[in-house]
Amino acid sequence: MRKWSLMLSVLLVVSLAGCGGRETEREAITLPMGYVADVQFSPIYMGLERGYFQEAGYDITLDYRWETDGLRLVAAGTLPFTIASGDQVIQARSQGLPVVAIASWYRKFPVAIVSLADIPLDTPADLRGLRIGTPETFGASYIGLRALLAAGGLTEKDIELQVIGYSQIPALLTETVDAVVVYANNTPSVLEEEGIAYHILYVADYAELVSNVLVTNETMIREHPERVAAFVKAFLQSLAEVLEDPDAAFEVCKKYITGLEENAAAQRAVLETTLTYWQAPDLGHFTPEAWATAQQVMLEAGLITQPVPVESLFTNQFVQP
Repeated sequence: MRKWSLMLSVLLVVSLAGCGGRETEREAITLPMGYVADVQFSPIYMGLERGYFQEAGYDITLDYRWETDGLRLVAAGTLPFTIASGDQVIQARSQGLPVVAIASWYRKFPVAIVSLADIPLDTPADLRGLRIGTPETFGASYIGLRALLAAGGLTEKDIELQVIGYSQIPALLTETVDAVVVYANNTPSVLEEEGIAYHILYVADYAELVSNVLVTNETMIREHPERVAAFVKAFLQSLAEVLEDPDAAFEVCKKYITGLEENAAAQRAVLETTLTYWQAPDLGHFTPEAWATAQQVMLEAGLITQPVPVESLFTNQFVQP
């Protein structure tokens, strides 16, 4: 009995040491989000709440800094991962920064142009002569605008472009502009909640572009592929579960988004719309065509001066076939 008791004691110590080892092996990292806390980040929240990122070896602190800051930190090796839009990855690579997209998040580009009911928008050609408000003359909103103009055979000379920041709805209602560039998974839901009639042109109906992605750097891919694979796996598992169970996802969001319950109906509508931009039979996969199209739009807009090899922008090696 003493012999067996001793052996069990040794096994218990070894077992506890192993558990403690796994605990200490987790790496504390900061993950730049690129925007304020929002239901669009529900896959990240779900992964944290259900422990998938912890199982992957990461203790994550969320940092809602600008995505350009996150890209610079990842490029320098200060942080291992960030969330960024495809256009920012293209711009960073064109500047020689060694960042690489490792998993697709949005399968459809979530930008649109909206006008009120008295200004019809049936095709991109209807944008001619309009006063159009855009948050900035860079980033996903501007890329989407340029893509729609090209689809209508137009250029910026054919419209009156105004930089209005993120005050799209007030700008529309006060008739400061005729139409505004918006995120299609957000502003239309708000307008519907307020009972405001509108017309809309979706960029995704006219051009395949790259939206939000997960990003790392070349060193991580080369020297720590297992760490990258674990992070991507945790994210994609979380994304799949959000798509399967939006009710659970919305409940998880309440823990991470201050005041969400006070505006629950509108935000739930935003989440439901956003899900349609994530759905795909092959979650996480990239298509070279989307990157090539996005880069061409950026070249024509003067946002980059020369193209980079499309295959350097992304990899599908960490996504299950």
